[in-house]
Amino acid sequence: MAAAGDNGAGSGLVCVTGGSGFIGSWLVRLLLDRGYTVHATVKDIQDEGETKHLEALDGAGTRLRLFQMDLLDAASVTRAVDGVHGVFHLASPFILHQAQDPEGELLRPAVSGALNVLRAAKDCGVSRVVMVSSQTTNVPNPEWPADKLIDDDCWADVELLKKNQHWYNVSKTLAEKAAWEFAAKEGGLQLVVLNPGLVLGPMLTPSPTASLRLLMQILGGQRIIGMDDFYVGCVDVRDVALSLIVLYEDPSAQGRHLCLESFERLVDFHDRLAYLYPEFPIHRIQEDKQGWVVKSKVASKKLIGLGVQFIPFDKTIRDTVDCLRRKQYI
Repeated sequence: MAAAGDNGAGSGLVCVTGGSGFIGSWLVRLLLDRGYTVHATVKDIQDEGETKHLEALDGAGTRLRLFQMDLLDAASVTRAVDGVHGVFHLASPFILHQAQDPEGELLRPAVSGALNVLRAAKDCGVSRVVMVSSQTTNVPNPEWPADKLIDDDCWADVELLKKNQHWYNVSKTLAEKAAWEFAAKEGGLQLVVLNPGLVLGPMLTPSPTASLRLLMQILGGQRIIGMDDFYVGCVDVRDVALSLIVLYEDPSAQGRHLCLESFERLVDFHDRLAYLYPEFPIHRIQEDKQGWVVKSKVASKKLIGLGVQFIPFDKTIRDTVDCLRRKQYI
C-alpha cells in the first residue's frame, strides 16, 4: 500500500459521494482495482458526460452502481449510503463565478451536505467515514507561530477568510468543523479527514476541473490574485485517492491528515513551472508574500507514517501537462 497504482486486497461495499469528480473518479478506479464494490454518487445519472468514464472502468460492469444524489436531499443521500460498510465523502459545492449569495450557494450546502452524509452513515450502521476536506481549512492563521511548520492542529481564521472573500475556503472549514462536532456528539461513528493541497495530475474526467483550469491559467500567463493567502503546496490526485483508501483501511488512522507532496510557497510553484516549461508565458512572482510558510519535504508526516509515498512534484506536473495536451486543452 505504498505507492499510487499498487493493487491491494480490498473487499466490501463502500460509497463515494462525488464519484464522478476529479478526485472521485480516481478513487473509484483504485477501489475497483482493489476488489471493492462501489456506490458512486453523481449529480445527473442521465448525463453520459458525467458517467461514461466511470462506466468504462475495469470492474465497473459488475461492481459499480451509480446513484443520483442531491446533498441537501437526505432521502437521496440515504439511498446511496444504505447497505455499505464505509463512506468516502468527497462531494462539496463549488462555483466558478464570484458568489453573490455565499450563504446559499456555498456555506449552507457544504455544511448541511456533510451533516446529511454523516447522519445517513450513522443511521445506516456505517462505522467509518473518510471525508475530504482541504488544506485551505488550515490557513490563514495569524496566530500560528511564524517559525512553526503547519500541522493538523492549525485551523484557518474564518473571519479573515470571510473578509478576503474566500468563500469556498470558508465553506470547507465550516463543513469540516461541523463534521467533527457531529462525530463527537453522536458517538459510534469513526470520522477521519484528509486535507489535500492544490490537487493536480492526470484526469479521468472528460473535462478539466477547477484545479486543472487554475494550472491552465497560470501556464497561459495569467496572474492569480489571492492565492498567497492560503497556498502551501500541491499534491497528485493519485496520491489523494490512495491516501483516502489508506485512511479507510488502517484503523490506526485518526484525526486530520494534511496531504501535500511538500510545503512550498507560491513563488516556488511558479518558478518550477517556468523551469519545466519555458515555452509557456508563466508570470514570475517578484515579491514573496508567504514568509509565514515554513518549507518542508515531510509536510504529510502522518500519511508517510502510514506508508504513503508521494509522487514527486515534477512528475505530477509533467503528467498533468501531458494529459491536458493529449486532450487538446493546451
